[in-house]
Amino acid sequence: MEVLIVNGPNLNTLGTREPDIYGQVTFSEIEDSLLAEAARLGVNLTFFQSNSEGELIDKLQEAGVGGTQGIIINAGALTHYSYSLADAVKALKIPVVEVHISNIFAREEFRHTSVIAPFVAGVIAGFGPAVYSLALQALVGDIGQDIV
Repeated sequence: MEVLIVNGPNLNTLGTREPDIYGQVTFSEIEDSLLAEAARLGVNLTFFQSNSEGELIDKLQEAGVGGTQGIIINAGALTHYSYSLADAVKALKIPVVEVHISNIFAREEFRHTSVIAPFVAGVIAGFGPAVYSLALQALVGDIGQDIV
């Protein structure tokens, strides 16, 4: 089973950027934890992070025609206004889970709307870095079913 983890702008700075909101766990530590969990679940993970909207779209399109069977995406601030990223997610024929480390609904008003959410299997937010693990568990449980 192949799962792609896509992280958008500023997520490479986890652990140092606004630790009161995002915690002190680094991007690398999240990856290490997920790799250990994936090994237990028999899942192969690929990670991709970019601060560029176009690179994120290219990666999603590539995954959509490759052997990827599920995607976990944290699009960062692009979640709230990138219609081109939403279109790329909408075009996918594989399950996608949207994640957010913070509770976007308890923050600034502009963060309350996700333009990606209508095109994903589910959204997990507000549980810190555990959102990635929860999303992985959801995908492993749902891959092969029509949840898109």
